Amino acid sequence: MAAESSQTMTTPTDAELVQAQADLWHHCLSYLTPMALRCAVQLGIPTAIHRLGGAASLPDLVTALSLPTSKVPFVGRLLRLLAATGILASNEAGMYSLVPLSYLLVDGVRIDGDASQTAFVLTVTSRHFMEAAIGLADWFKNDIPPPVPSPFEDVHGAALFEESMAALDPECDKLFNESLAAHDHMGIGTILRECHGIFNGLQSLTDCCGGDGTTARAIVKAYPHIKCNVLDLSRVIDKAPRDGFVNYIAGDMFHSIPPAQVVMLKV
Repeated sequence: MAAESSQTMTTPTDAELVQAQADLWHHCLSYLTPMALRCAVQLGIPTAIHRLGGAASLPDLVTALSLPTSKVPFVGRLLRLLAATGILASNEAGMYSLVPLSYLLVDGVRIDGDASQTAFVLTVTSRHFMEAAIGLADWFKNDIPPPVPSPFEDVHGAALFEESMAALDPECDKLFNESLAAHDHMGIGTILRECHGIFNGLQSLTDCCGGDGTTARAIVKAYPHIKCNVLDLSRVIDKAPRDGFVNYIAGDMFHSIPPAQVVMLKV
């Protein structure tokens, strides 16, 4: 017989129950925030605001995006949600403007390379990721023999980073790879400016999962004396540009990593 708990939960007060219901609704409906973000990217709202000078009204955006006038009230609701969740900024005059987060979603804007994170948004809010999340309860219940697949692989029979993903959905696989490249492009300029001391004295470096070599090339351009290797799967390396700056190596970091003074893995 299980030991009785030494503590018994007291009956919540009316105020606590009201707050609990509000919290429950918040958790249950929070999925609307990433879906609204996905919608904003698909409609091109951040790019439209940028092209309109950095701030735009609801009528301006409806016109710029060529949306039906019948949808004006609903676009207004979408914009208010984006502002309430910090994706956009708004003022009492009804003008919506970009914040650093939404600036990352503007097409054609470059910060230290291609900084647009739209591919990431569209990938992680795709139906494949949503279906994997919806299947979590079944994944926990099923007694699956090792090696236990991820919830994503269990639902779709495909794994990220592998060719099976391209077979499942070529477009989603393309977006996923673009999002990884954008992630690499985004931070390297800041790292080189703010953390340049970590590269002093280095002679060699291996960038694990280095993708197209953007990060390694930036390091070599800033520190020409460093010999950089880029390690990634063969299907990634085969498409990487060959410009003589870095050494591309096809392989799996879980099996072998080329020797170097420093091994870099971005997360």
